[in-house]
Amino acid sequence: MRKNQKKNKYFNLKQRSFFFQDYIETNKKKINSNNDISEDRIYILFFFFFCLVLIFSIKITLVSLQKPKIFTFQKNPNSFMSFRRDIVDRNGVLVARNIRSYHAAIKPSLIKDKKKFLLKLKIYFPNISQSFIKDKLYSKNYFYLKKRLTEKEKYKLWSMGEKGIIFEPFQSRIYPQGNLYSHVIGQIDDDNYGISGIEKNLDYELKDIKKIDQPIALTIDTNIQYLIKNELEIALKNFKADGAAAVLLDSKTGEVLSLVSLPDYNINIREKISDIRYINKITKGVFELGSVFKTFTVALALQKQIVEPDTLLKDIPKQINCSKYKISDIKVFPKNMTVEDILVRSSNIGTLKLARKIGEDNFKSFLNKLDLMNTPKIELDEVGTPLKFKWHKCKLETVSYGHGITTTPLQVASAYATLSNGGFLIQPTLINKKKELLNERVISKDTSEKINNILRKVVTDKNGTASLANIYGYDVGGKTGTSQKYGKENENINTFVSIFPKSDPKFTLLVMLDNPKPAPHIIYNYRGSLIKVDRNEAGWNTVYVSGKIIKKIGPILAINKNQSMHEYVARKTD
Repeated sequence: MRKNQKKNKYFNLKQRSFFFQDYIETNKKKINSNNDISEDRIYILFFFFFCLVLIFSIKITLVSLQKPKIFTFQKNPNSFMSFRRDIVDRNGVLVARNIRSYHAAIKPSLIKDKKKFLLKLKIYFPNISQSFIKDKLYSKNYFYLKKRLTEKEKYKLWSMGEKGIIFEPFQSRIYPQGNLYSHVIGQIDDDNYGISGIEKNLDYELKDIKKIDQPIALTIDTNIQYLIKNELEIALKNFKADGAAAVLLDSKTGEVLSLVSLPDYNINIREKISDIRYINKITKGVFELGSVFKTFTVALALQKQIVEPDTLLKDIPKQINCSKYKISDIKVFPKNMTVEDILVRSSNIGTLKLARKIGEDNFKSFLNKLDLMNTPKIELDEVGTPLKFKWHKCKLETVSYGHGITTTPLQVASAYATLSNGGFLIQPTLINKKKELLNERVISKDTSEKINNILRKVVTDKNGTASLANIYGYDVGGKTGTSQKYGKENENINTFVSIFPKSDPKFTLLVMLDNPKPAPHIIYNYRGSLIKVDRNEAGWNTVYVSGKIIKKIGPILAINKNQSMHEYVARKTD
């Protein structure tokens, strides 16, 4: 019994040992299997990090072998591509440029506190209609708060910190000179199309992408433009005129150095202007300019060798009956006058008698050659066409002294430049480009010099009408014109066309005042005496203004005050 128990006990011990050993072996296999997987992962991770280290090492090595570019900076050419070329003046002064600008739009769904938003808008933008904004704000539709923001307006809106304010970028055209070039540059619309001035006339060239980095250069000098505009503004106040205008030409090339018409406007502010007073009076305005036409009559009579400057016309009547009309002079002139005196004193009857000697066909042909009867040609769309008329009855007689014929001031200034530069026809231009040599001659050099001498005497002679333009050293010559506005008996258009220096005229200046009044408060330096007058003829306003302008722009034009006299003496000596 005991033996059996012992055997059983041993057997039980053996059995437990067998199972225990089997468990250990089994677990050993499991542990070894897990270790193999862990080692594989370690190898993979090691290989991955080794590759990263190798890549960075290669990159660092390559960078270290390259030349340093610490101070180089390359601008991204696509960051801002202008749609339109710059415009500059003859000296490179910026006149027009495209810049990045913004519209302000509102997305109502992003405005949390609409009452607070409206209150902020009222504080920052009191001119914007609150009722309009409120209606739009609660309609939940996307809308524009303000277009064409200024930098100040954009900053104000941005500082409000509202997510619902959306800034839409676009290209805006800016004009740094503001009003100064309003009648020359013009404007563009929101779609980048020119709608007036140079912007319209040269629209295709200004949008030429191939030349986008090449600005278009004008012939105008900004400094001269400013000085002339300033003097015209003073004249408007002094003479209480309705308008004023001036154009300065290079008499040899036709370059327009200045073109001003008042009133003007700021072309940065896009407003529709329908008031006729704002037209470009130099190129678009068509006027009867009066006695400035007498110069053309005298020039043609000299060119045709009908008379000479000292030819004496005898028995000039005080009045002439022509058809049903009676023509007379405003002043009483001598009965006998030379051709020179007729122009210096500005006699209607004397000029009329010369025109009859010339004949209608010759006179018509001469006016056409001077391009006074056609639409002017210049790089602007704002040009006027002289009114058509029939040559019958007394038309030759009245046209000879500037009555009954209309033209633009630009055409008259161009004609004076042609007569004074040796007789070569010039073509006015606003674009600074290679100029063609003058080859079409309207009058001879001899006739041109005779006309220049007479125009100088209009300024210097005691009987001349333009004494106030006799600015020392500038050798000014010219002709006045005082004409009655059509249909308005008490209103005048006063003009003075000047050339200088007379010995070799390089510049032609036309100044015009619309309906000037007498200025008894002005003290005139008239032939060495200080006087006051209560008259409104051209000799007392446009001539006075022209003298002021020439005195200021002369140094800029680099005219030596004694140069003209030296050249004149040298020429006579030769």
